[in-house]
Parts: sequence; structure tokens; C-alpha cells
Amino acid sequence: MAQEKETNVRYLVAFLLAFLTMVSCGSGVGVNWGTMATHQLPPEKVIKMLQENGFDKLKLFDAEEWIMAALLGTDIEVMLAVPNNMLEEMSKNPKVADSWVDENVTSYLYPGGLNIKYIAVGNEPFLKEYNGTYLHSTLPALKNIQTSLNKAGLGSKIKVTVPFNADVYYSPDSNQVPSAGDFRPEVRDLTIEIIQFLYSNNAPFTVNIYPFLSLYGNDHFPFDFAFFDGSNKPLIDGDSLYTNVFDANLDTLLWALEKAGYPDMNVIVGEVGWPTDGDVNANVQNAKRFNMGLLKHALSGNGTPKRKSKIDIYLFSLIDENAKSIAPGNFERHWGIFEFDGKPKYELDLTGLQENKGLVPVEGVKYMEKQWCILDPDATNLHYLSDSIDYACTLSDCTALGYGSSCNSLSLQGNASYAFNMYYQVNNQRDWDCDFSGLAILTDDDPSEKGCQFPVMISHGCSALMQHEGLSEILMKAFGISIFLVFLL
Repeated sequence: MAQEKETNVRYLVAFLLAFLTMVSCGSGVGVNWGTMATHQLPPEKVIKMLQENGFDKLKLFDAEEWIMAALLGTDIEVMLAVPNNMLEEMSKNPKVADSWVDENVTSYLYPGGLNIKYIAVGNEPFLKEYNGTYLHSTLPALKNIQTSLNKAGLGSKIKVTVPFNADVYYSPDSNQVPSAGDFRPEVRDLTIEIIQFLYSNNAPFTVNIYPFLSLYGNDHFPFDFAFFDGSNKPLIDGDSLYTNVFDANLDTLLWALEKAGYPDMNVIVGEVGWPTDGDVNANVQNAKRFNMGLLKHALSGNGTPKRKSKIDIYLFSLIDENAKSIAPGNFERHWGIFEFDGKPKYELDLTGLQENKGLVPVEGVKYMEKQWCILDPDATNLHYLSDSIDYACTLSDCTALGYGSSCNSLSLQGNASYAFNMYYQVNNQRDWDCDFSGLAILTDDDPSEKGCQFPVMISHGCSALMQHEGLSEILMKAFGISIFLVFLL
């Protein structure tokens, strides 16, 4: 009997070790998946790619049914979002929060369902550019979502949070050292009220940090200080040395939290990354350098000068979005680690070990025909050329043509061809969308030049069809699981 017990203990220990090994295989790296694109990849293929690359956390900007259906049965930890345009109504009517939680949370929590960990209430609602639109609706909406989760018996399992932009805090000191950090005066009281509520519910503070914007907004910003391997003179703050702006920014928040009375507040970096086009500093080389350094730094456990620990991060972003607003800059459509069609832009080791590991692409992508719309080389009447280019770019994506961007060196004819082709592709290669007052023609010869890609879009019809097929298949699986559970009961 004793020998049998010893054997059982050995099996149990072996099982636990194997289980812990499996659990520790995940990189702990999250990623944001935005969907503001004209041509979407089939979601089930994207989910497969996430799993094959080792992403174990996913942050969404809405509760989009087609993505959530594809996530069914996976172990990927999900952060769902309540969009800003729902905050006002949700803040005034608790039933709206109840309905949202029931539809997007409770209904997915079954064996083989979703692994929902967080609910993000709003997205950067205190951003200066919003001019106070969401200031007074964010906290009431947050409270109502929490109440709805509590009523559903989920308050201790699923945590609420509010992703703030880093402009919610600042360093008023003339030297702008992190230890002088505090919350922006005009939103300080409201922010601390939210922090108090989050803390009382054991929920994290979420912040979006973008070192790229330090370079973009300041020609005199020391270039290497935006990265993690730079050789600039460090920023000295008492006994602390800062060799990169990410740590300085994050510690400014930590100091602000401490002054507010919450020195041990859990903090998540909800968005952090580097764009690959649309600006002179936005390119593949800089993006790889930043993200490789970020992952090594965040996962090392060394933390920042103020807080020594692993840093919980969600990379921004997964895939390029060609329909995002470019009000902040042309780079807004190029944050993806992957191209619009799911091809990796560069090697990236998600373990932080800085090995040259290739990322796994989205497989089985279907494209439209290999044909392009370009400026007719024989066109002579170019009177409407400028207006045609403006029209095409207004209704498509010409951000790669901007200063310092990948297609910045094209000739006038090349610019016209690029603009015509983007409009033609975005509109699903309809024949009548390659005319432009008789200035354009179709060609089977790829007009791409070195460093400047003239894309062919994902097949819209195929993509939509595959989404529906994937949804049907996943729902059938969920139905089968439900029947099985009923049978067992």
C-alpha cells in the first residue's frame, strides 16, 4: 500500500510539473487587434496564427461577434472593450450595462467558450483631443459594468479597467523627472476617483505608452532615448538612472499613483509599439529594434527603477488598419506587426530572448486577381491628374506616399499609379474604378518598386465567405459541446 501511494505521489508530481511547464510556455505577451480595415482576414485564421506564435493575451476594441466566435474554445485571455460611444448611455442606464454584460460576457462563459479576463470601459476617454466629452460618463459607466458583473456572479473573476492615454499624467518639474509625476490638474480628481474604484475591486490601472510619439512630436528629442539599447546620456532622477523614455514615462505614472495614495496599484500597459510606415522614423528597422528591446526588457523581471517586476504589456498592434483616422499622422495605419494580409513584417522573438525567430504568418490567404490600376503611360491630357490623385487618395490609403514613407521617392507618374491602384484595390477591382477621366489602365505587370509595394487586396468575397464558414463551424462545435454537457447531466 505504501509503495502504491508513493507511486501515485510520483505520478501526481510528474503531472504537476508537466502542467506547470505547459502553463509557462506562454510568453505572457498580449497584443491589440484592431479591425478598422477595408478587407478583413478570416478571424479563425488569425486566431490560429496567434496561437502558433504564442500570443496568449488579446485586447479588443469592441465586442465583435465574428472575432469572439473564432476565439471559442481557445485559452487566449481576452480583454473586451466597451467603446467610447456607449459610455454616455451606459452611465445613465444600468440596464444598458446589464444587457451588454449578458450579451457579450455571460453568454460566452461556458466550457469551450471564452477566457474573458478584463473589460475595458472606454478607450483613452480623458484624451485631451476629446475636449472633455467622456469625462463625466466614464466612472458611472465603469460602476454600472462592475455592478452588472457582480449581479452575474463574475465580479471576482472578471476585472474592469479603463485604458488611459499617458497624457493623463505629467511631470511639472522643469527637468521633467519621473519623481515629479502627478496627474494632469484638470482631470486629477476624476482620475483618482476612478483609481479608488479600481483599487477597491482589485482591478488594474491601464495605460497606453508610445515612445514613438516622443520622436514624432519633438525634433530635438534624443533619438536613442526612444529605444532600449541606446547610448544617450541617461536621465538622472535622484538615485535613479533612466536610459529610455518608456521607463521614465511608466515611472512618472507610478509616482503619480503613489502621491495619490496607491503605491502598490497593479498597472497594465495596454498599448505599446512602433509603426513601420507613414513617417521618417516609422520603418521596419526601428520597429524591430523597439519591439525586440521592449520584449526583452518587459519580460526580464528587471522592471523600471521604481518597480522591479515583469511588465504586463499588450503590443500595438497585430495587423495594419488601412481605414483608421490619420488625424494624428499617416503612421496610424501602420502599427501592425503583420501586414494587412497577415505576413510578418520582421522577425520578433516573443519570449524576449532576442533570438532571430520568424513569426508564423496567417496561412491560406486568398487574394484578388494579380492586376493593378496605373496611370496610362500614353496619356497626354493630364489636366485632371492632380484632382484624380486627390480623389483616389481621399477615398483609399495613400499614407505610404508621405514624406519619409516607403513610397516617398516615386515620380509624379508613380504617385498617380499608386493612388489609382489603392482606390482600385480598396473597391474590389471593379472595372469602372480604374478610369479616372481616361487617365488609368489595367496591367498584369506588378508596378511595385524597391521598398514600395503596390498591394493586391485580400479577396473580399472569399474573406467574407470564410468568416461565415468559420462562424458556422465554430457554432456547430459549441452546439455539440452543449449537447454533450446536457447528456452528461
